[in-house]
Amino acid sequence: MKIIFAGTPLFAATALEALFLSGHEIALVLTQPDKAAGRGMKTAASPVKMFAQKHELPLLQPASLKNQPDIEAHLASLDADAMIVAAYGLILPESILKIPRLGCINIHASLLPRWRGAAPIQRTLLSGDPKTGITLMQMDAGLDTGDIIDLEEIPIANSDTSQSLHDKLAALGAKCIVRLLSKNPDRRFPGTKQDEAGACYAAKLSKAEARIDWSANAEQIERMIRGFNPFPGATCLFDDIPVKVWQAIPVKDVTGTPGEVIRVGKEGILIACGQGGLELEMLQKPGGKVLPSAQFLSGFPVKSGNLLR
Repeated sequence: MKIIFAGTPLFAATALEALFLSGHEIALVLTQPDKAAGRGMKTAASPVKMFAQKHELPLLQPASLKNQPDIEAHLASLDADAMIVAAYGLILPESILKIPRLGCINIHASLLPRWRGAAPIQRTLLSGDPKTGITLMQMDAGLDTGDIIDLEEIPIANSDTSQSLHDKLAALGAKCIVRLLSKNPDRRFPGTKQDEAGACYAAKLSKAEARIDWSANAEQIERMIRGFNPFPGATCLFDDIPVKVWQAIPVKDVTGTPGEVIRVGKEGILIACGQGGLELEMLQKPGGKVLPSAQFLSGFPVKSGNLLR
């Protein structure tokens, strides 16, 4: 098929690579403009742009697609069968949605209508959902409200972080879109309307959300630690010094003031929560490396009875 592809991060680049290797004609790649990133705030190309340049694919990086008649005319001139969209980050106006013969198909990282919006992977973990998956959706003018074309689910492991779940879903999304496009391309893909009663909004993450509230129960905090890994990292204060917690295990039958250090040892740092406790296993101080608790303690003394905030 002749495809226009729109996407920006690694999740999208995984799907673009799969489509390219499957022999589809990539008539154009759309990705967001280069942005400053990292400690040095150097301008960096998106993973989708890097793949497009490596394989000499036509590329455009508009800052917006709203009120862009020249871009719309160019897209129409390509006579594409479909536009495939994955974590693009820009709104597609209705006029653009109507251009490809088979419309625009979005690769969404949740089981719609569960978790519409910008951060479905993280919200899935934070909420303790037992499963997630990929939805292929016929895009319309709403926010992830289009008809469901295809859907495949996977279980969420107790050890999954946002990073590990992202990687699983990126691979699954690539597989699903290649499978869909291998079907009869001569008609619009049939879809099923979403059940609005099951819709939730997956708001973009904020650093303020990543501050640990020790009065919550241990299971909630542990999900938060996994949900904010790798960004922005669940944070607490040790003597007013912000420390990120990257891995922890819930422990039952722990009593104490929420945030109180109950025990310090080789196995970890046991902290009392609103209900139960957490054994902190991997931590990081500002500017330092992520370390197992035993190594972390050698340069950051923490004692039983200390209170974390």
